[in-house]
Amino acid sequence: MGAGHSHKLYRHGHSPVHRLPPHCKLAAVFCFVVVVVSTPREAVWAFAAYAVLLGAVAAVARVSPGFVLRRLVIEVPFVAFAFLMPFVVPGEQTQLLGVSVSVPGLWDAWNVLAKGTLGVAASVLLAATTELRALLLGLQRLKLPPLLVQIASFMIRYGDLITDEMRRMSIARRSRGFEAKGVRHWGVLAKSAGALFIRSYERGERVHLAMVSRGYAGSMPVIDEVTASRAQWSSAAALPLTALLICLLGWTL
Repeated sequence: MGAGHSHKLYRHGHSPVHRLPPHCKLAAVFCFVVVVVSTPREAVWAFAAYAVLLGAVAAVARVSPGFVLRRLVIEVPFVAFAFLMPFVVPGEQTQLLGVSVSVPGLWDAWNVLAKGTLGVAASVLLAATTELRALLLGLQRLKLPPLLVQIASFMIRYGDLITDEMRRMSIARRSRGFEAKGVRHWGVLAKSAGALFIRSYERGERVHLAMVSRGYAGSMPVIDEVTASRAQWSSAAALPLTALLICLLGWTL
């Protein structure tokens, strides 16, 4: 099941992190994010410790810090939102670089920025050490609803096809002298979007009929049964358990 090709975030390797079963890594990352979100925002040292933990995982997985940092660009909208909070959240005011800002807003901004960055970094490490097909198998092993797993599988498999279709339509428009320069061209773009939707819908019908003709009855066959040993679960649990210990210290100190 799932896509047979690698995604752009995946970094091929043979590290201990790469060899862990996908459902172990999924559970570990999920528990780690839950612990990070549960940490009080005032425990600044705890978030630094979480970053060190992720750095250790990246070192074991042989994923360069530059690779992770470049992929963190995806959280730029959240960073922009966080930077606005000191100016819009009411409360006690303080001076920062000669500008009056809200103290509760500063804490809220730090809370969003720290927890969001750690969550995204953990997700990047998961994607960098696990193939898409393995992720789908891991989700299935964790008993995620089969329908959601199938939707994710088809989305991954046919996402590139839809993108190629968009590219060909764009080339066809440009070859006929079309360039979108203003509002008056939105109608052409809307028609292109409609045509793309119809083509995608028809492709989906053809694929469904092909699957039914081959015996599809609502569930995909499981070709590879992914299992994990107690030692592998223990290795995967090291990250969230260490983070949980740090979180508990953060609440008590």
